[in-house]
Amino acid sequence: MPVVTNIEDLRQMAMKRVAKPIFDYVDRGSYDERTLRANTSDLDALKFRQRVAIDVDHRSTKVQMIGHEAAMPVAIAPTGLTGLNWADGEMLGARAAEQFGIPFTLSTMSICSIEDVASAVTKPFWFQLYVMRDRGFAASLIERAKAARCSALVLTLDLQIQGQRHQDLKNGLAVPPVLTLGTLIEIMKKPGWAMNVMTGRRKSFGNLEGRIANADTLTTLSQWIAGQFDPTLSWKDVEWVKSLWPGKLILKGILDAEDAKLAADCGVDAIVVSNHGGRQLDGTVSSIRALPEVVQAVGDRTEVWFDGGIRSGQDVLKAVALGARGTMIGKSFLYGLGAMGEAGVTLALEIIRKELDVTMALCGLQNIKDASPSILRPA
Repeated sequence: MPVVTNIEDLRQMAMKRVAKPIFDYVDRGSYDERTLRANTSDLDALKFRQRVAIDVDHRSTKVQMIGHEAAMPVAIAPTGLTGLNWADGEMLGARAAEQFGIPFTLSTMSICSIEDVASAVTKPFWFQLYVMRDRGFAASLIERAKAARCSALVLTLDLQIQGQRHQDLKNGLAVPPVLTLGTLIEIMKKPGWAMNVMTGRRKSFGNLEGRIANADTLTTLSQWIAGQFDPTLSWKDVEWVKSLWPGKLILKGILDAEDAKLAADCGVDAIVVSNHGGRQLDGTVSSIRALPEVVQAVGDRTEVWFDGGIRSGQDVLKAVALGARGTMIGKSFLYGLGAMGEAGVTLALEIIRKELDVTMALCGLQNIKDASPSILRPA
């Protein structure tokens, strides 16, 4: 067993264990991946001010995210196909998050269903919604989330049209999927992964399986999904979702100050500054560069969270220093899951929290709530 000291170690382990089409789905981005790279490089470019001779003996990373207490300002982001990284991956991730004390968000495009995840945890989790062309089915997902006692709904806004991900096409992981000789060879290279995934409760889209007419296979479900991305999505649909959902509402995919103001006008509880992990519009700004202008645009009207490129506790602290009330992690969570299952998710969270705690101390902070631009050196 190798010694794991950071998220990159988990990434390397996941890359060795998980079949290449699934690992690349997690790891890669759209088109030439310029925005994917900018998400991490722009975070790296931010530098801390090291402070000394300050009493930092008693430190706290605890925060409130839309009224939910969290052990640190981190929630697990919604990620599609999670259960193909490790059998029952969504259930394992939700359980690890609950035990650690942070929120977990289940994707509409998960392998395990809303009901599966609800059976694995004792506390409410969050559910992520895509508003599809079939508004009736979208409404039914909201009703199922209510029945599962989900405490927040995360509405993703930046997938009206899907950006092309070159590597997914080359791997045959398209919509619908294309099973090529190369894909079969890659899967055969990872027999341990294949046997593990086959033991999972489900092998298809759990939230859709058995609920879409004439779509009873992964291919036919994928074909249905391909026709459900809705370019007509508008702010009126946000109001429609609000009329159906009585709980906390979070809008994910905000990258522009004007959109942030419109989102705040809707009276939502939080917005997530995100470019979909560099998986949609390539060549757009990194999430961390967009964060300050969004924070300034909305002020105290709604909570602003950050998503995109987090690989460490240092990255979390940088986002909080620039005004984020919370952050979301996708890839870092999936690397841990793909490497070691539930134990890997827990380890990823432990790594991030320890890095966050140590970095706070070396910046002279006792409480994460006191983080501000003053802990960063001027650009």
